[in-house]
Amino acid sequence: MVDVAARFAEIVGADRLLTGERVSEDYAHDESLTCEPRKPAYVAKPATAEEVSALLVAAAEHSVPVTARGSGSGLSGAARPREDGLLISFERMNAVLEIDTGNQVAVVQPGVTLAELDERTAAAGLAYTVYPGELSASVGGTVGTNAGGMRAVKYGVTRHNVLGLQAVLPTGEIIRTGGKTSKISTGYDLTQLIIGSEGTLALATEIIVKLHPRLPHAATVLAPFGDLTQVMEAVPRILASGLTPNILEYIDNLTMAAITYNEKLSLGVPDSVRDAAQAYLVVGLENRDADRLEGDVERTGELLGELGAADVYVLEGGSARKLIEAREKAFWTAKAAGADDVIDVVVPRTEMPGFLAKVRELATAAEAGAVGCGHAGDGNVHLGIFCKDNEKRQRLLHDIFAAGMACGGAISGEHGIGTAKLSHFLDLEDPAKVALMRRLKQAFDPTDTLNPGVLFG
Repeated sequence: MVDVAARFAEIVGADRLLTGERVSEDYAHDESLTCEPRKPAYVAKPATAEEVSALLVAAAEHSVPVTARGSGSGLSGAARPREDGLLISFERMNAVLEIDTGNQVAVVQPGVTLAELDERTAAAGLAYTVYPGELSASVGGTVGTNAGGMRAVKYGVTRHNVLGLQAVLPTGEIIRTGGKTSKISTGYDLTQLIIGSEGTLALATEIIVKLHPRLPHAATVLAPFGDLTQVMEAVPRILASGLTPNILEYIDNLTMAAITYNEKLSLGVPDSVRDAAQAYLVVGLENRDADRLEGDVERTGELLGELGAADVYVLEGGSARKLIEAREKAFWTAKAAGADDVIDVVVPRTEMPGFLAKVRELATAAEAGAVGCGHAGDGNVHLGIFCKDNEKRQRLLHDIFAAGMACGGAISGEHGIGTAKLSHFLDLEDPAKVALMRRLKQAFDPTDTLNPGVLFG
């Protein structure tokens, strides 16, 4: 009988294959609050696409399920391995291969973190504008989930910023999709099919990402409102005004209180205004020219006043940066507060007032809590769910997801389905669409080697 561990060790080297006690707990989970950790039988750390290819061929031959892992910062359980499986960790494939200033692209390996890429692009006066809130996330991981973040209102999500891939199919074939060009009309767009597939179709081993000029001047405007509905109704008006915010976030009063307390933030909001505020709108603006930025800030303040803001505060550099960083850490704030789950339903932004009203109604009926913040500019609602009873919580989640879909939205805007939301996805999604996805999975992965159980159960 072939020793599978020996076969994997042959491919990556004995010191780059972990088994038994050498597999640390960190490899057993991602950051999902509801998926129990599972230590894999094997952890391999390849250095090249060819090694990834050989690992997938060997895994398929011996019916070993494979899960890919970047930084493990995902929230859906998609990076949680199988106990009898192989975890391919991309921690050694972490090089920025090229910063191409002429084409304004970067070519990176999947293990590069967003923080590392940000540092390298800054030196060239450029930026990769996908900031999902956790800069320790790997670029490969964000490709797997089609991550978004606060700046998606201006720059889009991962799929709008990835131009091409080198990817390894479960059969071991290495393909290239897309390239350094901004448009291709030559056959199926395999790049876009792989993005967001949560490691079920292919493993990206090189990624070509679009870069943008790094604008030198920025400002943050904070506006408290007496009613959450007013905040939601203000968002389309701001976007229709001709202003182009790079951040447009809502934060409810409970979440704002938690993040300002945890981060010891002083935003200059008087107690009387803070006590009356039910929600806040955060507007981020940027420009190459300081005078133009000042004009945009002035127009934003005037517009927010017209739309019912109790007051308007232009935050100074340190306070602005700390507020944005605190908002990006909202998941950790919710986790520290004892949230039982965190979800990210997306709806058309004009539907947000009605959707959030329905969420409050459902949570009240379930004797549960649903609080949070979100990307108001693109309708992505992030909610911390507080409900200890698992059965009751699952019914509440089902009803919230159904309400979002009834508004023309989807269960997840950027975290993905993974295994955490699997039952709700299969129950609520169009069966014809799920069947088509299954056929695509079969075409890419006939032996069901990659992430079995994710998306399809």
